[in-house]
Amino acid sequence: MKTPATRRLIAAALATSALAFALPAFAAEADEQQVNEPQADQSDAAPQETGAIIVTARRRSETLQSTPVAITAVNTAMLEAKGAINIGDLQGAAPGLLITQQNSGAQAANISIRGLTYADVEKSQTPTVGVVVDGVTIGTNTGQLQDAFDVAQIEVLRGPQGTLFGANTIGGVINITRSKPTKEPGLKAEATYGRFNTLSLKAIANYGNGESWGLKAYYFHNETDGFYNNVVQGKNGGWSKGDSFGGSLLFTPVGTGFEAQLTVEKVNQTFDPVVANLANSSEVFCAFEPAIECNRNNTSDLYTVFSAPATSSYSAPNATLELNYDLDAVKLTMITGWRKSTEAQTQDFDGSSADLYYVDRRQHYEQWSQEIRAAGNLFDGFDYVVGGFYFKSTYDLTQWSRVFGFSPTVVPTLFDRNAQHVEGKTESYAFFGDFNWKLADTVRLSFGGRWSHDNKQLFNGFAGGKLIDPDNVDRTQFVPVGTGNANFSKFTPKVGLDWRPTNDLMVYASWSRGYRSGGFSPRAATAATAS
Repeated sequence: MKTPATRRLIAAALATSALAFALPAFAAEADEQQVNEPQADQSDAAPQETGAIIVTARRRSETLQSTPVAITAVNTAMLEAKGAINIGDLQGAAPGLLITQQNSGAQAANISIRGLTYADVEKSQTPTVGVVVDGVTIGTNTGQLQDAFDVAQIEVLRGPQGTLFGANTIGGVINITRSKPTKEPGLKAEATYGRFNTLSLKAIANYGNGESWGLKAYYFHNETDGFYNNVVQGKNGGWSKGDSFGGSLLFTPVGTGFEAQLTVEKVNQTFDPVVANLANSSEVFCAFEPAIECNRNNTSDLYTVFSAPATSSYSAPNATLELNYDLDAVKLTMITGWRKSTEAQTQDFDGSSADLYYVDRRQHYEQWSQEIRAAGNLFDGFDYVVGGFYFKSTYDLTQWSRVFGFSPTVVPTLFDRNAQHVEGKTESYAFFGDFNWKLADTVRLSFGGRWSHDNKQLFNGFAGGKLIDPDNVDRTQFVPVGTGNANFSKFTPKVGLDWRPTNDLMVYASWSRGYRSGGFSPRAATAATAS
């Protein structure tokens, strides 16, 4: 029986609520210069039937050995050997990669590559590491903590990947490829059980005619009681429960060069957001808490003392349509992605047995993306990938808070007469090209660039002295304290040179520029701070 990998410690100190900060616009960019010898991680992945590991890090099917990118490829066998539950279990498989669960949102991830990270759940801001699933970018870090189930391969790309993967990849990209329908009848099922009542159930069913079409259905369930000891509530903290299920239809008419795949999926997760009390004796909170609960930021024992019940839930249907048409001289690809999520979270943010600060946050998010690419050879020794990209997302957030001095039996929605409401919108488009020119038998020049444009809009308001019904929230009920509308544009180039003295050896040098889209903080509490 397999033992699932130990779940990562939750970074509880990162939990912050949407209150009381200014509304500045921000943007970030990154440059990278690197000289890399052959990757040590190339030996990490098991070879496929051809003896070579095939990756798509440059939107082409290439062998890992011939790809001049700092990349680690992780296949199905490696994930199963690790007992991986989600991509957080990739830690240790790729240099410079750190992934933890974001404690303020179910299915949310804090991902760091080479020290570049974003640890928040605000959707008006953007991650520094992109997560791409079957060619579709997840536009917010909520949803990035993908299940390590039904995965054909995961590629971890380190360094700016702006040319082919767009904005918000200044740290790198985690490129996930799910398995395709086999077109043959088959069933695979597995159940595992481990410590803390950790239960995992997996099933994949395939069917088809063996040639032109195939259908795949899948289901994944994972739950655990958690390994923290809540000494106030007298039970384990950090429990979680998740389900994902869906299906894929693959259509490949014989002899046409055409392929279409439609995937529809639903992801659900609920978990207990554990909060560590990091207050010290110099802070006001400690005056209202038992002395033993202060100055705990240097302890390593896994117990917590928060009193109010907390639950985070996430539900996200999504769909992906990929069309490929191989015309020999050129291959055309179109990828359409849609994703929608509903989130709700209650949390005791002071992390103590005293009821000092408790919130109820509810969010809705929707994104739609479209990418069109053409790939081929302009002439012998010169290949290209060119394309265009469009992305649009909208979200709304409403938060109710309950503060010290009021009965913990009164829920925030019946207490807070100044609830906060935020609405945001992002619209982006880009054009890109990536080129390889073989200058000699063993020398190749790679170059390219991407021009990106982003428009960000934000509304931020407060109820202004009245209760807001959580089942009937409307923007007109809130007094605006800050709005934002800004445009950001950037050209991100790349250039590289690689030399292959033998088939088993490659040395390359590359320079690339990344771009993190601008945005707004939704945490302005007054008109004064908003301005």
